[in-house]
Amino acid sequence: QVQLVESGGGLVQAGGSLRLSCAASGLPFRISPSGWFRQAPGKEREFVAAISAGGGYTVYADSVQGRFTISRDNAKNTAYLQMNSLKPENTAAYYCNARVVVNIEGAYRDYWGQGTQVTVSS
Repeated sequence: QVQLVESGGGLVQAGGSLRLSCAASGLPFRISPSGWFRQAPGKEREFVAAISAGGGYTVYADSVQGRFTISRDNAKNTAYLQMNSLKPENTAAYYCNARVVVNIEGAYRDYWGQGTQVTVSS
């Protein structure tokens, strides 16, 4: 059974920091690219950051570049999102994603966590 369990969300003042964690089980995490997405009330889910399976390549949404850092520890089957200089507009439910390749043609399946709420007060 595949599980992605996020933690670390909460209420923080503008300018503060939070570190989200995503603990994975039931999938080959160390060979699966991973990412973070977020969804604010009334808005569509949007991309935040992604990291390659080995951790050597990262990509960020323009809105978080320079403030957020994605990382992973494959020995712990865990991905992280360090969020600094938080702004009220960063308020959203944050979701962890892992992508598992299912065949040699490169077809894949995305798995999602249940989300963790981040609220930034002004």
